[in-house]
Amino acid sequence: MADTGGQDGSTAASRLNAGRRDPYEVLGLPRDATDQQIKSTYRKLALKYHPDKNTGNPEAADKFKEVAYSYGILSDPEKRRQYDAGGFDAFDLEGLDMELDLSNLGTVNTMFAALFSKLGVPIKTTISATVLEEALNGTVTIRPLPLGRPVNDKVEKQGAHFFGITISEAQAEAGVVVRVVSSVQSKFKLLYFEQEENGGLGLALQEDSVKTGKVTSAGMYFLHFQVYRLDPTINALAIAKDPDAAFFKRLEGLQPCEMSKLTAGTHIFAVYGDNFFKSASYTIEAICAESYLETAVKLKDIETQLLSKRNELKQFEVEYREVLARFQAVTNKYAQEKQAQ
Repeated sequence: MADTGGQDGSTAASRLNAGRRDPYEVLGLPRDATDQQIKSTYRKLALKYHPDKNTGNPEAADKFKEVAYSYGILSDPEKRRQYDAGGFDAFDLEGLDMELDLSNLGTVNTMFAALFSKLGVPIKTTISATVLEEALNGTVTIRPLPLGRPVNDKVEKQGAHFFGITISEAQAEAGVVVRVVSSVQSKFKLLYFEQEENGGLGLALQEDSVKTGKVTSAGMYFLHFQVYRLDPTINALAIAKDPDAAFFKRLEGLQPCEMSKLTAGTHIFAVYGDNFFKSASYTIEAICAESYLETAVKLKDIETQLLSKRNELKQFEVEYREVLARFQAVTNKYAQEKQAQ
């Protein structure tokens, strides 16, 4: 009797995937949507259907999960490529990242999440309901953060420190960068809030800290020109499967940072403690680009060169794999002829 185990598994997976909607449809995006469009749309929908804003609404909770699943596919270049090529059946949906609200997890589940994170499994987390509600109610304490004056502090897990940054029209025109760094590699989120009609604060932007060298950092860029950051997690799976890809795709992680514009006035940012068990130590600083015009010019020149090199590597990879394929065909033919003698 033929072994139908694999076929049964495939059929079961197909039945599971049959009930899922196209992630592009869920997010309301075209198939050629940019990374920035995907990220911006996800944040708006996640905020709209967030459980903290829809208590007792199971339909909103399902929408939130569906949006999170869709973003888990489209935000990862490798998963997005696989989905575009073969739909849901192209990969294991159980492996998709989900966002967890640590404040609602029990101690045991939090310990498991922390263990997986320590082992290198990405664990995405949501912001606690307490922080969002206090911001919406306008009951948070906001400290002034003058431009060019860094502040060192420690924020408790699932807590937040709020800062007000006041800029003039000239500074808004020149551009502003807000950056948070942790020298002890704490996990945190950098948040930006907008004023609501009721006077409270609504979450508008969010950046998770990432490990860069010996520190963790996150930044928001309110500039008139595009800047990039090197994300080492991009194509990590492809690189692990194909050693050659480590050379050709090393610049694929060069991704555009999400850009926004600020107007003159006071803007509210927060540092959120995203550690599992302990507080997060950090340094936050806001700087005006007008003080670094020469550096900005050099930065743009270097980024232009890197983008050019990335395109060259892509072309080189195509040529390399064509030559490699011909070489393998010749060696295979030689081995077959030698074996036939």
